[in-house]
Amino acid sequence: MNTEHKPGPSEFWDEFYSERQRVWSGKPNGALMREVSMISPGRAIDLGCGEGADAIWLAERGWTVTGVDISAVALGRAAAHAAEAGVADRVTWLVSDLAEWEPEQTYDLVTASFLHSPIEMPRERILLAATRAVAPGGTLFVVGHTAFPPWARHAHDDAHMPSADELAASLGLRAADWELETSTSEGREATGPEGQTAVLTDAVLTARRLAS
Repeated sequence: MNTEHKPGPSEFWDEFYSERQRVWSGKPNGALMREVSMISPGRAIDLGCGEGADAIWLAERGWTVTGVDISAVALGRAAAHAAEAGVADRVTWLVSDLAEWEPEQTYDLVTASFLHSPIEMPRERILLAATRAVAPGGTLFVVGHTAFPPWARHAHDDAHMPSADELAASLGLRAADWELETSTSEGREATGPEGQTAVLTDAVLTARRLAS
């Protein structure tokens, strides 16, 4: 009898974050900073927020933010970082499995940065739910890999990584309802957890839901 234990998603990600004191750089995503910096602050939700860098950056600029992640370990760090940055009162941290998440309200900004997983995760279904969370006149921002970093656990997976245009089509961002403000691929230099370096290409999608 095979008794090998396979961790569930929350256990997997808690173990992932427990492997080191800090997994990510602590810096907000550069594309997010560029795409969102000119939008007037309102209510935002950051899906798969991890250790909270993007959510904290938004809060520092006046947004009221909900940061959602499946890992309580990651959100504990995020809350500590928000307190250090003096924005704890502007961010709510929510432990939730995005595979089962459905928005109960709408937001002026919905962000999802590098929503990828080495274990099964319905990324497109989650991003479709994200579109339903955007209020009229609000903005959807998604950035993702077009290929996994060479140091990633899933670097050798053969899953298709959509371009921004492909993602916009799959999410049904039609011209009648949405204005595509950015749909592009861009390269950036990145450093892996063991100091490895590589040039990565990201798909960047920014879309505004048209007000009715």
